[in-house]
Amino acid sequence: MIKRVLPYEGLLHEVVEHDGVLYIGGIVPEDTSLDMSGQASDVLGQLARLLEGLGSNLANVLQVTIYMTDLKEKAAFNAAWKAHFAEAHLPARAAIGVADLGPGVKLEMTAIAARGR
Repeated sequence: MIKRVLPYEGLLHEVVEHDGVLYIGGIVPEDTSLDMSGQASDVLGQLARLLEGLGSNLANVLQVTIYMTDLKEKAAFNAAWKAHFAEAHLPARAAIGVADLGPGVKLEMTAIAARGR
């Protein structure tokens, strides 16, 4: 069975679940005035809260894809990343450079996570 939650503007669902796996759509920072480290913390915090609301947590994240407008800022992203994920629970990940994500948006992130047990 497929479960879809948190519809957004008739375009998508923020989370689609199938067989205990959560597929999380693009998360962008709420405060685009922040630098890369701040926007990364914002997005990772949103992911943590979203997972908690679904009975999971960051330790259950399997894979993350990060879209960045400037890969030169990857070190700043990595600092925030390390502050949110315990080394024992680091997921697989990819960072992809993109031309534009919207005014002030430095990154967008998608994730796949297991439902907590």
